[in-house]
Amino acid sequence: MAIDEASYREFVSVRRRGLLRTAYLLTGDWHAAEDLVQETLTKLYLSWRRVRRREDAPSYARRIMLNAYVDSTRRPWRREQAVAVVPDRSGGGDPADAADPDTRSRLMRALAAVPPRQRAVLVLRFWEDLAVEQVAELLDCSTGNVKSQTARGLDRLREVLGPAQLASIREVR
Repeated sequence: MAIDEASYREFVSVRRRGLLRTAYLLTGDWHAAEDLVQETLTKLYLSWRRVRRREDAPSYARRIMLNAYVDSTRRPWRREQAVAVVPDRSGGGDPADAADPDTRSRLMRALAAVPPRQRAVLVLRFWEDLAVEQVAELLDCSTGNVKSQTARGLDRLREVLGPAQLASIREVR
């Protein structure tokens, strides 16, 4: 069975920017984010004919991205580097546009201090605006685990940012 390249190209043209923003929030680095998206799209292409319904493709791509991200955090050579300023790579419609550069920078530094699994949960819950059940399915874990990881991740953000700064960032979102 041949791959439907037209539908794959359409998916990439519509979803690539959103995948890149999510990957950036996970990795904290645009180059690593682009690598993660490239790896995601390559794996998605190789399994495209298995995506039965095209409306399932975004969820399938997120799962591939999260698995690749978690795998990359286990690599011993991986080193995170917090950036001083988050580059503005968005093209409108990006909720991060509402925040000033200082706020985005503080948030990215704080996210870099959150363990990878908790960071993935926070990004999916609060950036991608997914329900607990959807995050659990994507990460192949229980809803209780998602809630626990969310609470721990938010606790870590509070430690790094302080409660007042975390509240102000939530209001910007």
